Formats: sequence, C-alpha cells, structure tokens
Amino acid sequence: MKKIILACLIVLFAFASCKQEQKPVGKQEVKENVRYRLFPTENIWTFLKLDTRNGLIWQVQYTIKDDSYRGEVELNARPLATGAEAENGRFTLYPTKNMYNFILLDQKNGRMWQAQWALEEDNRGIIPLVE
Repeated sequence: MKKIILACLIVLFAFASCKQEQKPVGKQEVKENVRYRLFPTENIWTFLKLDTRNGLIWQVQYTIKDDSYRGEVELNARPLATGAEAENGRFTLYPTKNMYNFILLDQKNGRMWQAQWALEEDNRGIIPLVE
C-alpha cells in the first residue's frame, strides 16, 4: 500500500513540475521600447499597428479567404512627434468599451487622441481629445 501511495505522489509531483514549466499559449511577450506594436481589436480580422516613436497608426486586416481584403491602411498620416522628440515607446494605445475606438496616449507629455478604425475610409482617423 505504501508503494502505491509513494508512486502516486511521485507521479503527481512530476506532473506538477512539468505543468509549471509550460508557457501559456496565445500570450504575447511584450518587449519594452520597441518601435512597432500590434494591438488586437474585438474584430478577429483586425489589428492596429502603432509606431510607438511618432504615433502613426495603421489598421491591419488579415483573411483566410483569397478574395477578401488583406493589408494595412493608415488611420493618421501625420507623425505626432518628429526629430529628437520621436523615441521608441513614446506612444501607446488603450482600448475603450467601443470596439472601433482606442485612446492614443503620448506617454511623454500626456496628450491624447481618439483613434477610430473602420472599414469605411471616411470613418477612420484620429481626433485630439483636448485642443
């Protein structure tokens, strides 16, 4: 009986130690101070690509069908920081409760913009929150 209990304990400890070493699937390691970051939207086919140096944002779409659109389109065409002011990690995005809107934050001076993605070109862009 003692041998059976001991064998069970050894199996349980071995299983527990293997379980701890596994990395979670689907989790992304976030590196600090990188130039570009991808932010998921609630739409499974759409991400936002942010240039963390200057605040430029692109809407990125992918597909599994050959006849559907895949690629990227600009949300904003003008950099929000240039020259020596542009530095990796300066800008980041925060999702809102509205799946089409994010808050773009300048982490250096606190400026903020409403960043809106959309399938229609007229509904895409950024708007300053405070002018």
